[in-house]
Amino acid sequence: MRDEPIPPDAQRIDTLIRAVYACISGAAGEPRDWDRFRALHRPEARSLRTVIDADGKPRAESFGVEDYIANVAPFFAQNAFFEVETAQRIERFGQVAHVWSRYEARTEPDGGALLKRGANSIQLFHDGARWWIVSTIWDNERDGLRFDLF
Repeated sequence: MRDEPIPPDAQRIDTLIRAVYACISGAAGEPRDWDRFRALHRPEARSLRTVIDADGKPRAESFGVEDYIANVAPFFAQNAFFEVETAQRIERFGQVAHVWSRYEARTEPDGGALLKRGANSIQLFHDGARWWIVSTIWDNERDGLRFDLF
């Protein structure tokens, strides 16, 4: 795959998930660790953001790794954003794993204003040496939608 050494975060599922949250978290204008983010995802990995339009109709915005970085970088340049995991459920079968990861996004690393809550559905692959994120899809809590699976 890549010639870089295996990141220590990629040895275990729980540390890999925490590392992704750390990559996208920071103060407004603070550089994010996009090299680390790339190293945790397979090059062909996809991210899918769910969106509810003003008329209530759901739609999806799909990104490759580089497209995701380009999409969120302007927001992070202007806004503090600290996303932390609040609960996790891992299901694994052989080289495949699925993680339900509940999160909160806030304006400060240890609190601050609540920006949103939601859940990530993350699919992973183990290549015999390490875990890779293959895809992530997420949705945010809103009126009438609360995550209560765990």
